[in-house]
Amino acid sequence: MMKKMSIPTSKASLVLFLCQIISALDVPLDSKLLEELSQPPTITQQSPKDYIVDPRENIVIQCEAKGKPPPSFSWTRNGTHFDIDKDAQVTMKPNSGTLVVNIMNGGKAEAYEGVYQCTARNERGAAISNNIVIRPSRSPLWTKEKLEPNHVREGDSLVLHCRPPVGLPPPIIFWMDNAFQRLPQSERVSQGLNGDLYFANVQPEDTREDYICYARFNHTQTIQQKQPISVKVFSMDSLNDTIAANLSDTDIYGAKPVTERPPVLLTPTGSTSTKVELRGNVLLLECIAAGLPTPVIRWIKEGGELPANRTFFENFKKTLKIIDVSEADSGNYKCIARNTLGSVHHVISVTVKAAPYWITAPRNLVLSPGEDGTLICRANGNPKPSISWLANGVPIAIAPEDPSRKVDGDTIIFSHVQERSSAVYQCNASNEYGYLLANAFVNVLAEPPRILTPANKLYQVIADSPALLDCAYFGSPKPEIEWFKGVKGSILRGNEYVFHDNGTLEIPVAQKDSAGTYTCVARNELGKIQNEVQLEIKDPTMIIKQPEYKVIQRYGQVSFECIIKHDSTLLPTVIWLKDNDELPDDERFLVGKDNLTIMNVTDKDDGTYTCIVNTTLDSVSASAVLTVVAAPPTPAIIYARPNPPFDLELTGQLERSIELSWIPGDENNSPITNFVIEYEDALHEPGVWHYQTEVSGTQTTAQLKLSPYVNYSFRVIAVNKIGRSQPSEPSEQYLTKSASPDENPANVQGIGSEPDNLVITWEPLKGFQSNGPGLQYKVSWRQKDVDDEWTSVIVANVSKYIVSGTPTFVPYEVKVQALNDLGYAPEPSEVIGHSGEDLPMVAPGNVQVHVINSTLAKVHWDPVPLKTVRGHLQGYKVYYWKVQSLSRRSRRHVEKKILTFRGNKTFGMLPGLEPYSSYKLNVRVVNGKGEGPASPDKVFKTPEGVPSSPSFLKITNPTLDSLTLEWGSPTHPNGVLTSYTLKFQPINNTHELGPLVEIRIPANESSLILKNLNYSTRYKFYFNAQTSVGSGSQITEEAVTIMDEAGILRPAVGVGKVQPLYPRIRNVTTAAAETYANISWEYEGPDHANFYVEYGVAGSKEDWKKEIVNGSRSFFVLKGLTPGTAYKVRVGAEGLSGFRSSEDVFETGPAMASRQVDIATQGWFIGLMCAVALLILILLIVCFIRRNKGGKYPVKEKEDAHADPEIQPMKEDDGTFGEYSDAEDHKPLKKGSRTPSDRTVKKEDSDDSLVDYGEGVNGQFNEDGSFIGQYSGKKEKEPAEGNESSEAPSPVNAMNSFV
Repeated sequence: MMKKMSIPTSKASLVLFLCQIISALDVPLDSKLLEELSQPPTITQQSPKDYIVDPRENIVIQCEAKGKPPPSFSWTRNGTHFDIDKDAQVTMKPNSGTLVVNIMNGGKAEAYEGVYQCTARNERGAAISNNIVIRPSRSPLWTKEKLEPNHVREGDSLVLHCRPPVGLPPPIIFWMDNAFQRLPQSERVSQGLNGDLYFANVQPEDTREDYICYARFNHTQTIQQKQPISVKVFSMDSLNDTIAANLSDTDIYGAKPVTERPPVLLTPTGSTSTKVELRGNVLLLECIAAGLPTPVIRWIKEGGELPANRTFFENFKKTLKIIDVSEADSGNYKCIARNTLGSVHHVISVTVKAAPYWITAPRNLVLSPGEDGTLICRANGNPKPSISWLANGVPIAIAPEDPSRKVDGDTIIFSHVQERSSAVYQCNASNEYGYLLANAFVNVLAEPPRILTPANKLYQVIADSPALLDCAYFGSPKPEIEWFKGVKGSILRGNEYVFHDNGTLEIPVAQKDSAGTYTCVARNELGKIQNEVQLEIKDPTMIIKQPEYKVIQRYGQVSFECIIKHDSTLLPTVIWLKDNDELPDDERFLVGKDNLTIMNVTDKDDGTYTCIVNTTLDSVSASAVLTVVAAPPTPAIIYARPNPPFDLELTGQLERSIELSWIPGDENNSPITNFVIEYEDALHEPGVWHYQTEVSGTQTTAQLKLSPYVNYSFRVIAVNKIGRSQPSEPSEQYLTKSASPDENPANVQGIGSEPDNLVITWEPLKGFQSNGPGLQYKVSWRQKDVDDEWTSVIVANVSKYIVSGTPTFVPYEVKVQALNDLGYAPEPSEVIGHSGEDLPMVAPGNVQVHVINSTLAKVHWDPVPLKTVRGHLQGYKVYYWKVQSLSRRSRRHVEKKILTFRGNKTFGMLPGLEPYSSYKLNVRVVNGKGEGPASPDKVFKTPEGVPSSPSFLKITNPTLDSLTLEWGSPTHPNGVLTSYTLKFQPINNTHELGPLVEIRIPANESSLILKNLNYSTRYKFYFNAQTSVGSGSQITEEAVTIMDEAGILRPAVGVGKVQPLYPRIRNVTTAAAETYANISWEYEGPDHANFYVEYGVAGSKEDWKKEIVNGSRSFFVLKGLTPGTAYKVRVGAEGLSGFRSSEDVFETGPAMASRQVDIATQGWFIGLMCAVALLILILLIVCFIRRNKGGKYPVKEKEDAHADPEIQPMKEDDGTFGEYSDAEDHKPLKKGSRTPSDRTVKKEDSDDSLVDYGEGVNGQFNEDGSFIGQYSGKKEKEPAEGNESSEAPSPVNAMNSFV
């Protein structure tokens, strides 16, 4: 059989494994053909041999197979038939053999332990899966034990035993303290492979009561904790003091000082031990020693060297790690522990055994009737594995006889096969350490010829170029292919044609007389078929008048010509470029049919102009340089580009080098600075010139490096300060000899486009990189970590190959190697790719919602098992929407909101909720393919919040002593309104405020008449609504009780409610108040990281502001922020290669009403009190009483006369801290100012302290470091309303402040 040179690349919707063959029969990957051909079953996907399942989740035992007709499936359990129909908990997926055991609805995983095997069967045979051992994972609790404290003398060794419970799979062991911080380890203190904690010598700082061993069971995502172990180290000084206190002066006492000790091995014990490891595994050898000073461990291999590139030292060189061990790694390994007092050693004898591994796995056979073939199954191992054969899942010794079949050890020989010989054979290679099972089918096909190339297909090529006419075919036996020109022409033969094995006819140099009809005939003993294709030869496109080099003075006009000649049936397009880019968008550039004109030339027009002519079959181009010069004031020396070199000559021709010489042209009054040498490859890219090298302007020869299989021509361009010359005339051509490729394709990738395929792509080599004729690519792949042999295919003229029938989202090793008629390129490097992703299979479970306050909720869910994600886990999406408002009982259009939480996060915050509303949500997992199914909708309700301000406040019907107030209910009641509060006070002509009056109004009222008011007086009104949670924002208005003052002012616009924003990233939490924000984050990474916080105004292009965090704490307080402003923030760690979190956005709370300044703090009042006598003070009191007891505004507050006189407490529902104080609250109170109702004053602290922002001593942080006081339901008792005066300060009040 001749080597296959190319493979048709038609799209295939069904790709069978007929491409892996050992026969004379190739099956093209044509979708229509593959649908018609019969094929025995092939197992395409199955669960692992040792399958440990989560006992809390459904068990999915995979078995997928392909075949024609589609196969049916059956299972055995523990060697007997498993009747699925009799078990209500077990179902089989449609059109699949995959079993699903329903554990989540009452099934017990322990009841389904056992060995399972799947059989896929159709009329042409039966394929079987591996024996799949199902075992549920186990994470048992720690056995309760009473642990006695360890009292150890300083310098002695110590071993703290972990003894974790036996789990399946075994747990991961680590030691931590009560604060969940890993215990530091060193050469002195380290954890052994068995989980025990070893102390080479104890020191006083080892004293602690919280040595805790943890066992993490990854399969069930649980962690078990051993009871804390107490260690107390007695130093010699403290021990001597203790002895002295208990003995008399006449007693002799004194403990011995800490003495140094030579090394002693704690593990392993004795002088020798043995270790058996399997080929391909990781070998771990451990030696831990005690001693003082702390011993140092060294490893050697007796009689040899430790293997390079595979040897690693861990746990401070106490553990020797050798990866990918082989039989050559067997031998004696010695560990030596040494300190200043001596040494000790231990010898470990290592024996490497091997489970079976393939030397030659059996491959599928596709044969024609009467043909011969062989199935070969060769495996190796230690001990050597035994080989056994099965036919259609039955031992071959008891299978139905087939006269065409003969078994010879590891080989089955087939002679004169018939269609009934089709079957699936299984090869089992096993020894005491494992087994290998491979299915390989024998498919005997008898098919008449088929031609797959479309009839009357039209091929168009340019004259003097190669023409390739396809004749893709299939038949069994393999048909013979013949080509004819014309309907009744003679068979084509001779050196002017190349006949490819895949049926393609190649005409290396197509001429005009090559045009016409070509007939392809395919015949075998079962029939004959023919197909016709058409070939048209087109004239090449040429530029017969090329643009020429021009020198033009500024502000002149220049024109470049580009006149072309082309085939009359092809439509050319002409494009002009300047310096290989588009022409400037300038009306001075005029593009005509065959020219380019530039008007009013300027200096920036200087450059290279290129005319490119494209047709559907070819492309040509030509360039010219434009030099813009200033008009010389007087005739002077003309400086111009040099003339082109001439008389080029090639000498010293070698396979990889040649010498080029030339004669320089006139330099035109500007010395030549250098020569640029270009080359043309007439074999691969005729007409295209490439840069080769450049040499000094004083040289006239150059030694040039050459590549194989290139037909070189050279030209030289001279360069001076003015510019480049026209190219010289080309040199004579020189064709270098062919060679095998020097390099392989770059940018090799393996990415699946569908759940059952792997698309391998690469950048093909350029023509001159091929180094010879017949450039092809050897594409190889194998599934990673399953000991598969490489599968390879050779292709040509493509840069992509699709491997079909792959398992969903598994890693593959991929490599692509170039080859030509002379051989292969060097061995390529391997890259890791993945087969295609599929949509996630299951929805997140156990969705729980915790409502934190009226606008914020926290949602939790259980992560889906990674095996069900079936792709790269992108994160989780939470869909939530408002169902209805509980206060209005009215539904509205459902607007679903989506929050995405990246990575494997299992909780998230839902911000911006509306108070007193009913919501629904669901959670979905997301991978690179898309979203998985949604979890069941979860309903939750938000509690009441404070209402918005009343929608309006109007004051009408003013009289001498009354006003009428009308108002509208809040636009957003956010709960059930309980009442309204009206406060008002008079304002006189000097802007002094009178006493404040408060009225409580039922919630069902919408108007009120105020009577008994003073005449000709201006009043200021403050009006707000209340729910059971508290008071909402207020609306203000002013009015007078007479009609002679201009109309009533419009109500002030209330500040809108701050919508709390929750970060869209996984580990940064912000809690914002009016002028500061608490930033907290969760950090996973190396210890001792130095953090910084960067922030800025959201949407601004200003640079980020940076704040350094003291120590390694995971929180920080940003101060000095602007109220009511959106900020962006991110957290970074210095020294970690620019690592930083994603951006988060938060908004500070609205500005609070300014505190009314106490009149006792004003300078004029203090001076007055110091200067007057008691009598004057009494007169002032009487004066102030007559003026309605009003306090005079300070100058600063005259601008704030319309502000709220009372300080409104900050509420949880407006997104700010419920109990937090402003930054000014931390300053000491000035003399005469009032103290808070609890009679305490908070002190200032550093920026990093959160003490001032917590709820007393109960302030705390949650697990991710975020401050929970902001959402806590616990609140300090609010001060009684009487503790804060509702009146403006007066002299009497001021006097009381001095008492």
